[in-house]
Amino acid sequence: MSSSSSSSLPPPTRSKLALKGSCRIVSDFFEYSIHSILYQRGIYPPEDFRLVKKYGLNMLISIDEDVKNYIERIMKQLHRWIYSGVISKLVVAISSKELNEVVERWQFDLEVNQNTGLNEGDDQTTNKSNDQIQKEIQSIIRQITASVTFLPELEGEHTFNVLVYASPNCTIPSEWGDSDAKELVGGNVENVKFRSFSTDNHKVGALVTYKMLD
Repeated sequence: MSSSSSSSLPPPTRSKLALKGSCRIVSDFFEYSIHSILYQRGIYPPEDFRLVKKYGLNMLISIDEDVKNYIERIMKQLHRWIYSGVISKLVVAISSKELNEVVERWQFDLEVNQNTGLNEGDDQTTNKSNDQIQKEIQSIIRQITASVTFLPELEGEHTFNVLVYASPNCTIPSEWGDSDAKELVGGNVENVKFRSFSTDNHKVGALVTYKMLD
């Protein structure tokens, strides 16, 4: 029996490889951003994080098994949805356990570049270097880190939820559920927009909404 039957499959085009690479960059950014927000905002104690090197920066990621498993489940599905082009934003909502309300809302908007020719099957090569992309991501991560200088200190215990805005006709895993938008209610609400980064296939923007102290 011949074992070479797989050789009849057409090789992936450069555009498909570029799309896969872009999806990985975006999903990695989302994952590390979530960990960074949890650390910077003190949602869990510092000893629950370990130092890693990413994007040429020292970053901290959670070592709590429940948190890790929660984020990994989200990222596994998110990567598929990014590749399919069915999501438009990811939200990290931080809620006060005492007040039972959202006090911060981190929003990451995802745009798909419709001019890459991916749907036409062309063999377009990428133009933006990984170094350029990494520098743009570094700028956003540094802004997230520096956000502690203007965001109000979170007092008491807080929890977080991750929301994904997906196309209504996409398949939703059974363990996922519908949620409200986790918007901040009441007055004294401020928005700070961060920088963005882009690949040849995607553009990601970020902003944080928070409540000013009375």
